[in-house]
Amino acid sequence: MPVLSSIHIYPIKATGGVGLDEAIVEPRGLAHDRRWILVDETGTFLTQRQHARLALIRAQVRPSHLDVRAPAMEPLTAPFPDAGAARQSVGVWKDEVDSAMANEAAHAWFSRFLGVACRLVYMDERAVRPVDPRYAVGPDEVSFADGYPLLLTSEASLAVLNARLDVPVPMTRFRPNLVVDGFEAYAEDQWRQVRLGEVLFHVVKPCARCVVTTIDQQTAAQGKEPLKTLGAFRRRDGQVYFGMNLIPDKPGVVRVGDGVVAAR
Repeated sequence: MPVLSSIHIYPIKATGGVGLDEAIVEPRGLAHDRRWILVDETGTFLTQRQHARLALIRAQVRPSHLDVRAPAMEPLTAPFPDAGAARQSVGVWKDEVDSAMANEAAHAWFSRFLGVACRLVYMDERAVRPVDPRYAVGPDEVSFADGYPLLLTSEASLAVLNARLDVPVPMTRFRPNLVVDGFEAYAEDQWRQVRLGEVLFHVVKPCARCVVTTIDQQTAAQGKEPLKTLGAFRRRDGQVYFGMNLIPDKPGVVRVGDGVVAAR
């Protein structure tokens, strides 16, 4: 029987992932996934596309703060901004999101590690970012993720890709939220809906991949694979695809080991 094999969140967009045994599904995506973001002095978000060292940052979510670590840095405690925190307009692709700023100590810590002036910003309840209306199934919202609440990938699809590579890559290169096992490779391309445990998701759009897939998420070293090989058999309309973007139908909880049922 197909199952949910792993769950991942990225508390700060573009930084390292955290594996979970279970997660709450909220309208914007998994709880605590990409609710924080780093921006430059103009308010534009930072990405591994320009700052590969973001991959080395690890954040753990606590009830009142983030615990953040990075190589050669003292640990950082970043409290959740309170209701009176200063606001920052955050530019994520074509969206502008009014968000709450973290404290000065957090800004300084990230600026020092990355070697570029930046600020840490939080998506609180006042911050609203709609899903692209061309793919929304209702009044859907999204976190600071690239465009959709969740990303699903398949173990079988990765296995087919790895069979073509001289050096196999782990699933972390694709930064998914949900990984499923037990399906044929790239079966997810045809899905319209998928149920994981008791939670139903709408499968709305294939995920176009970029150079972030070529960055080792443990070392921040960059090469050409797997994007080069993936492009040889997963390219169409000028884009290379791996994984599917999801919108949850309703809130719920997903757990590793949940059964997975897909519908075309």
